Amino acid sequence: MTVNTLHRKVVHSILLLVLISFPLAPVLAQALGAGTVGGTVVDPNNAVVPNANVTIANPITGYTRSVVTNQDGTFRFDNVPPNNYQLSISASGFSPATQNVTVRTSVPITLKVALTIGESTETVTVTGGTADVLENVPSAHVDVDKTLIDRLPLRDPGSGLSTAVTLAAPGIAADSNGGFHPLGDHFESNISLDNQPISDQQSKFFSTQIPVNIIQSMEVITGATPPEFGDKTSLIINAITRSGLNQKKPTGSFNVLYGTFGTTHEDAALAYGNAKGGNFVAFNFDRSGRFLDAPEFSVLHDRGTAGSIFDRADYSPNSKDTFHLNLFLARNNFQTPNQFDQEAVGQDQGQLVHTINIAPGYVHIFGPTTVLTVNPYYRLDNVKYHASPNPFSDQPITFAESRRLNNVGIKADVSYVNGRHNAKFGVQFSHTFLNEGFQFGITDPNFNDPESDGFLPGLLPFDLTRGGTPFVFHGRTDIKQEALFAQDNVTLGNATILFGLRFDNYNGITHDRLLQPRVGISYLVKRTNTVLRGSYTRNFETPYNENLILSSATGAGGLANGILGDTSNLPLRPGRRNQFNFGFQQALGKHLIIDGDYFNKRTTNAYDFNVLFNTSVVFPISWEKSKIDGVSARINLTNYKGLSAFMVAGHTRARFFPPESGGLFFNSDLPTGVFRIDHDQVFQQTTQVQYQFEHWKKVAPYFAFTWRYDSGLVSGAVPDFDSALAFTADQQAQIGLFCGNAFATPTEPITSCDSANRGALRVRIPADGTENDDTNPPRIAPRHLFDFSAGTDNLLRTEHKKLTLRFTVINLTNKEALYNFLSTFSGTHFVTPRSFQGQIGVTF
Repeated sequence: MTVNTLHRKVVHSILLLVLISFPLAPVLAQALGAGTVGGTVVDPNNAVVPNANVTIANPITGYTRSVVTNQDGTFRFDNVPPNNYQLSISASGFSPATQNVTVRTSVPITLKVALTIGESTETVTVTGGTADVLENVPSAHVDVDKTLIDRLPLRDPGSGLSTAVTLAAPGIAADSNGGFHPLGDHFESNISLDNQPISDQQSKFFSTQIPVNIIQSMEVITGATPPEFGDKTSLIINAITRSGLNQKKPTGSFNVLYGTFGTTHEDAALAYGNAKGGNFVAFNFDRSGRFLDAPEFSVLHDRGTAGSIFDRADYSPNSKDTFHLNLFLARNNFQTPNQFDQEAVGQDQGQLVHTINIAPGYVHIFGPTTVLTVNPYYRLDNVKYHASPNPFSDQPITFAESRRLNNVGIKADVSYVNGRHNAKFGVQFSHTFLNEGFQFGITDPNFNDPESDGFLPGLLPFDLTRGGTPFVFHGRTDIKQEALFAQDNVTLGNATILFGLRFDNYNGITHDRLLQPRVGISYLVKRTNTVLRGSYTRNFETPYNENLILSSATGAGGLANGILGDTSNLPLRPGRRNQFNFGFQQALGKHLIIDGDYFNKRTTNAYDFNVLFNTSVVFPISWEKSKIDGVSARINLTNYKGLSAFMVAGHTRARFFPPESGGLFFNSDLPTGVFRIDHDQVFQQTTQVQYQFEHWKKVAPYFAFTWRYDSGLVSGAVPDFDSALAFTADQQAQIGLFCGNAFATPTEPITSCDSANRGALRVRIPADGTENDDTNPPRIAPRHLFDFSAGTDNLLRTEHKKLTLRFTVINLTNKEALYNFLSTFSGTHFVTPRSFQGQIGVTF
């Protein structure tokens, strides 16, 4: 049976499962990965209270939902993200009542709330403070609700999700094109989308990113990863999508944005349904003349588009079973930005990506304590990278790629909640089919000149300027993974203890397995409103799947050394990690909460990407080991008379140890000893302050100010000033190289310098003789980026259909700064120049 035939059979099987499940699997309105809170409101005589107002809210995330009790006094909140909440109830003739609720499981929570006779009121007012929603759990995490996502400045077209995570979660260094480095690792994240695990890369380089307007809430986990999550554990994004359940009146929105660089964005969303079923659908489209972060501050050859449609269906004929279906179709198409010299010779490279995701789900409630969840899924990313029509217009090499990544799998688990136990037991199976085609040829005679000191003989057969022929590679493989996990969060007084175990079996180009204990403890000091926590986790880090076949065949030093198929270095294999976390959460007064965490990660066989110059083509590589540690922090100011704010910060030391395995060939020399990789950053922080004019309640205008500071990632290509003299004129201009009062330009390089006043504006070059790959590496210069937005959610002061308006300035001061420069792992990219965005929309 061929791989393509197997692909078709898998797709047909999943579609058949979907069609069969709709009529045969009765369903409860229980969202996968989220919780349900319901109950009954009664009076002092135990008689039901109809038409009572019930609100569930979290003042930290801003999540708020309200319902009215039915004639039988019952209420229900579906699709509630995992978190702590305050439940507030009021009714005419009764005193208001409040109750704290913790949602940490898919097992439904059923409450009985008794009201007392008192002052007549029909208005719910949430008055609790941060101490009421302190999270007494061992995992370091941050909760991001739609209310915050909607107000964050989104810098990059097609990268809303990763931008939101970078700005709102602590310990994350920003990278180009919406990428990020979570806690010292490169792009290593795992998305759980309504309980569907997605551990392959989801940035616009590799796929079409999940749009933010489909997300209700995200729990971003950075420490004490629960055993149900595997593969990539530096960052877990547990995302809950929006639902149409109980939307008795259709609700939705339509927005249009226009901005600098010809940027346009349109999105629409519609939710509708009742207690037995619902549907949510969202459409997104982006077009921009600056789709990717370019290697020049100017925009050259950088047009791109991204479009997607998402649909979520829920159906619920009774109270015992649930069926859920996510469908996602997406496409992005973009040009690869040029440098000035590439633009001059007509380079015209680009990439096209098609993405399909089908994820049905089934939930069965056995009783008040036990729930079964089953999630099969199918996902496809089809990537095509094309070279210029004229090969010699591509500099310094011409190349093309065609790559398919199919992932088929199923995750099933049983949740059990009883007394002090909150347990989950499950299995996960996945089968990934990889198909890779790649070719390249050298088109610049200076790129690998046989007369130069850095000549690599392994590349000579592919030098088209010296009579060589293109390197051509085709490969297919499949990867099977199986996992078992068990976990229990046990509550003992003011303590919560996590006991967990996960077993992974990886069967791909290499084979490995690992038993992973994961334990943690948190303790609530009620007198001071403090939560203390600590954890140890053993993690099994699987290789990146993108271009895994070719990268596993190139051996030490990549293809540049001409050792294709070298057996002295094994193909890329899974890594093993020991991780420790220690942290705290502190409530101060009613409106301020502080969260801090220290992390220490020790990894054998640590992963990264080798990026092909400034393109979107990457190859996974591994290093013998890494030692990463640092601290992260978050401060939240909840709404105080219209003012709210948050600050996230992080400091990371990321030390990697050779030898390296895999990759193609490298933009700069590989280090021979321990070195700081370009995920290492001394300090980064995001501060956002928002003020909403509450006394203008109907219009409710607001403004938001965002300040992002990055002290600068490591930039290993510039160990001293003399090395910069060997760069091209354009490369010198990119870093702002200067000697005395003379600055390099794209056409006029600096070839020598005797002045003591020398350096670079956008790179911090170590003083002569002081560079050390570990203790004093070169770095990108620090940068401060400021964004500002102002708008209103109800311009015309209407009750139902509301006109929204928003104006945003990105990079307010037009700071000219780099994310990275000639990085083996990222390339060269400038931050977004100052840009203006205007958005108008309708909500109903």
